[in-house]
Amino acid sequence: MFLSTELYGRKHYQNGPENAFRHALWNYLIAKRCLSWRNNPSKVLRWTKHITDWHEDAFSNSTLARKMDEHNNSVGRQLFKTHGEDQEKVMHILKRMTSESIQITMETDFNRLKQQFVHIKTT
Repeated sequence: MFLSTELYGRKHYQNGPENAFRHALWNYLIAKRCLSWRNNPSKVLRWTKHITDWHEDAFSNSTLARKMDEHNNSVGRQLFKTHGEDQEKVMHILKRMTSESIQITMETDFNRLKQQFVHIKTT
């Protein structure tokens, strides 16, 4: 939350590109931290997905907002899988991806956007 606020102010609380950044960073950092306790990246990524899916279940959201959050969470886990613990490199990638985020609707084919951030509203 601190890093997102530092970079984007309160915009990361909205459903824009900055929110995509926060969700991906959140998943990346959970996985990175858990790796120090459990040196098994596959298990860490499964647990990260489990806990962040639980979070999405615990709070009500529109169908599209939930799809957006789950998609961006997945992007963050993929970045961890690809780049490991190189947080500086990942932060650079996350910032670039935020500026290139794609606006979505209910008709969006998420399978085509697996390596991109998505957002609902432009801020």
